[in-house]
Formats: sequence, structure tokens, C-alpha cells
Amino acid sequence: MNTLSAVRAQLDAIDDSMHDLLMQRSGIVASLAASRAKAGSTILRPGREADILRRLLARHAGPLPRGALVRLWRELFAASIHQQGGFSVAVYARDAAMARLVAEHFGALTAARTHPTPARALAAVTRGEASVAVLPFPEDADAPEMEWWPALNAPQLSVVARLPFFTEGEAEADALVVAPGAPDPSAEDRSLLLLESDSEQSRGQLLASLTAAGITARLVLVRRAPGISRFLMEADGLIMPGDPRLAALPFDRARMLGAYAAPLRGFSG
Repeated sequence: MNTLSAVRAQLDAIDDSMHDLLMQRSGIVASLAASRAKAGSTILRPGREADILRRLLARHAGPLPRGALVRLWRELFAASIHQQGGFSVAVYARDAAMARLVAEHFGALTAARTHPTPARALAAVTRGEASVAVLPFPEDADAPEMEWWPALNAPQLSVVARLPFFTEGEAEADALVVAPGAPDPSAEDRSLLLLESDSEQSRGQLLASLTAAGITARLVLVRRAPGISRFLMEADGLIMPGDPRLAALPFDRARMLGAYAAPLRGFSG
């Protein structure tokens, strides 16, 4: 047998072994899906997915690019969700980069429908027409009619993921996933908080209040209107509704909008 034939035979054997493992994995997913259906639990586990990717990236070696590894497993996750049935995405895609981000995260075969506004995408989830909504991460330049986060009715709908989870360079787009129910915890999370005050508060007062309450957070954006100031914050760790640290804050209203696995951005190791 010549060298090329030997190498091809070796690759064929590896492909067969990988295929056997994929079929075995699919069988386990089918069993898990049946048990989840009986328990009424969710099929979307973004925290679990993040922990799997962190573990695989930590053990990864060799010439296979890390980005390719993540893409392979994202398609596996999508196939597992698709196998359990009835999953679809409502997306407000203000540009082509958002549409690509949805396909890369949820898989090429997952049904995704584009909506003209964030509110319409969220309404599709509320009505049961979609499983999740994917919306652009809030920015200072957003028009008031495009700001969905002040009215998010958490915990009925919560932010559960931030996309992309993994990038080796600059992220082409930045988005949040909103789904029914509570976030899915991972080993390293960030929480999205909405703080509202009926009196004027400076950014310095805001950050000092959070530090005094034992919360490490970064200011995402500020919106001020007559008689009210709104502060959107990204805090380290998982902060759930009812956390006593929220009650200790000197704000008229403080609530959690959701949480997500801390993304691996610009990952190089």
C-alpha cells in the first residue's frame, strides 16, 4: 500500500470512529430529550454550552484552529436542540453581521425569522411564535424607539446569552439572546442590571453605590429623561432577582434583566 493510500485509510478509519461517536451522542440526546419532555424542562442551555466550550478550549492542542473547534461544537449543540424539536429564532438584524451571528451561533439549519424592530422580535417570543429573540447589544447611538431593554419583563423574559461567545479577534457584531424563564448559570457569568432613579445621580455616585453593596459592575449606558434616570449595568457574577445586594442599592428601582456566560473575546490562549 502506498503512502497516500495508507493516509486515506487512516483518515477513513478516524471518520468512521467520529461518526460512531456522533451517533452515540445523538442517542444520548434523544434519551435526555424524552426525560426533559416529561419534566417540562427547557432544551436551551447556554450556560452548559459555555462550560463545554471552555473545557474543550482549555484542553485543545494541535493545528486545528480554535475557531473551527467552536464552530464544530456549535453545530453539534444546534443539532441536539433541533433533535428535540420546535426551536426557532426571532431576530432584529439591523445589518448582515447580525444575521451571520445568528447562523453561526444557532446553526445553519435553525429556523430564523427577521423582524423590523426589537419589540416585534420580543413579541414573537411572547406569543410562542419563536423560542428566543436575538437583539443588538444596547449602544449609546440607539434611537429611543429601538431601546427594548427598559421594558423587558424579566423574569418572564430574560437575557440568557451574549453573542458571540468566542472570538479570536474583534467581534463583527454584539448581541443578546432573550428567552422565557431564568438564565442558565455557567462557571463564569455576568449579569445585566437596570437601575432607575427619580432623582439626579452622577456616574460616580452610581459606581460608589454599587461598590458599597458589594457589586463589581461596568456602566453600559445612561438614559436621562425629565424625572428619571436609567442606568444599564453589566455586573460580574450571577445576580438573581431577590438578591439582597439589589435591595441595598439607593435607587428607586433595581432589577435584573438577565445573565449570561462571560464571553471569550479576543481569545488567544
